[in-house]
Amino acid sequence: MGAVIGVGIVGLSAGGGWAAKAHLPALAAVDGIELRALAASSPKAARAAGEAHGVPAYASVEALVQDPGVDLVVVAVKVPQHRALILPALQARVPVLSEWPLALDLAEAQELEQAAEGTRTFVGLQGRSAPAFRWLADLMAERYVGDVLSATVVASSSGWGASTSERGRYTLDRAQGATMLTIAFGHAIDAVALLVGELEELVATTATRRPQVELEGTGRTVPMTAEDQIAVSGTLASGAVLSAHYRGGTLSGPGFSLTVDGTEGTLEVTAPSHPNINPVSVRGARGYAPPAELALPERYDAYPQLAGTQSHALAHAYAAIRDDLLHGTATVPDFAHAVARHRLLDAITRSAATGRRVELMN
Repeated sequence: MGAVIGVGIVGLSAGGGWAAKAHLPALAAVDGIELRALAASSPKAARAAGEAHGVPAYASVEALVQDPGVDLVVVAVKVPQHRALILPALQARVPVLSEWPLALDLAEAQELEQAAEGTRTFVGLQGRSAPAFRWLADLMAERYVGDVLSATVVASSSGWGASTSERGRYTLDRAQGATMLTIAFGHAIDAVALLVGELEELVATTATRRPQVELEGTGRTVPMTAEDQIAVSGTLASGAVLSAHYRGGTLSGPGFSLTVDGTEGTLEVTAPSHPNINPVSVRGARGYAPPAELALPERYDAYPQLAGTQSHALAHAYAAIRDDLLHGTATVPDFAHAVARHRLLDAITRSAATGRRVELMN
């Protein structure tokens, strides 16, 4: 592996999409890592994408991993395709960054973790790389709030209940693995866990309150089986209590709100929506003082020019992946971490189905 990490993206098309909107600006901002190649779904699509982005293009992952310039395969496609596209890269022993969710379910995530033995892996839970959450993690480690008493999350998404596009329709189908529980809740709760630790036991209630959703531009509705109400209460390893309520299709209210109460103070964290990719505001109070705005120290943000964009946290994640690959460190979540997160989501699903409290082994 050279001094510059070569990236091959699966899912970078000529027509745009998440890889073009988020990954390309992030890669362009980070020194020591660059786009070297891409893979598309067909020879025709590969030719078009290669011409659009100016790099070699392949019609399969098997061909992509044979490119000597590719040191890292990035899988940025829909969740149902992850397994089939990740396995060839792992078999070739090429490091992989997979977008989150890693897999359709816990069993598939565990299969991918086992297949990755001996190969570096990364998962796109980029909230852990975001400047604000790295700073908040340090504040917690410095005992800004003292011993944590409770953590309260109230969050929402305009999706999963509001109108949907044809492109986003698959997220309404619970079987497709890209639901509010796995995507919006999964990203948010991972960032929360960075600050307060993991749940050891929980009880959950979920519901699908809007079983029909408007399909944009058609005048008709389509079915939704994904949960649009998720309520979780549980105990953290520290003994503190965590409660979280995620609401789909909301018309107003906070997109994300976290309150951490401790024996010495309080932290209030808010974002207009998904905190892993959106700007975060922080208020804090020590003792009985009223909460006041806290400013992010400049040293946490290496790419301020991307602030407010979908690429901001991702650029910091790419920089950390570069360093992990070059120096053998392990700061970015890997497939083992993804399995732990899938295990949490599986526990929520099982608790909601049975009405029973579920213990987790993290």
